Amino acid sequence: MMQSSVSISLSSFGAHLVRAQGQACFLPLVAQAGASHVELREELLEPDADLAAYRRQASALGLTLVYSSPLELWQLDSNRPQSQLATALAAASEAGACWLKVSLGHFTPNADFKALADQLKSSPVRLLVENDQTFQGGRIEPLVQFFAGARARQVPVGMTFDIGNWQWQGQSALGAAGQLGQYVDYLHCKAVRMNPESKLVAVPPERHDLADWARLLRRFPEGIVRAIEYPLEGADTGRVAAERVAELATLGREVAHA
Repeated sequence: MMQSSVSISLSSFGAHLVRAQGQACFLPLVAQAGASHVELREELLEPDADLAAYRRQASALGLTLVYSSPLELWQLDSNRPQSQLATALAAASEAGACWLKVSLGHFTPNADFKALADQLKSSPVRLLVENDQTFQGGRIEPLVQFFAGARARQVPVGMTFDIGNWQWQGQSALGAAGQLGQYVDYLHCKAVRMNPESKLVAVPPERHDLADWARLLRRFPEGIVRAIEYPLEGADTGRVAAERVAELATLGREVAHA
């Protein structure tokens, strides 16, 4: 069985360092680590970012680009998609991204799916909606309602399933995978622990986390792109990144057909 594709979110190299050096500096490291995808973070972009340059650089390195935006798709007290969605789609397109990742926001059953479909039909970028860490966007029920509604209306949208984010709202990742796995295109991987300040934080996975993730993979399409979204730290960041990419690429192969 072939190895699965792996993405690295550029936030994994540390927000402070990435902002200081620029995300472009890290794309060669991502490619050298053996990743197939790189996740560009809108919140870490320089104010005068040349998105076309990111497209050219990613292409030259053989990387498929994913564009991540902190935008919430649905706003409070509105049944129409967030007005900035068009801007985010245009930015993702300029960067040459295959996917635009956003969060759900304040979805209600009265959401205007037609207005969403109208915005998406002219975009070459596929929209992915992620479970985030918020009450409105990090619980299973509203996400199931949204994706079921989108599918029933043939709205072309998929899911980014973040394994760790469910913990912020006390949700079961395994239960979420059972209900949402059919919609998932992209898998965000991070372990979560309580820090000394009693706050949940993303950390690299240990052996038991990887075993849990391998079981989760049974709920998703075979070969799904897995993204590193946890700290890549060490004296040799390149070596650490390469080891973690290889780890995710082969994860679950032995249970894929169990």
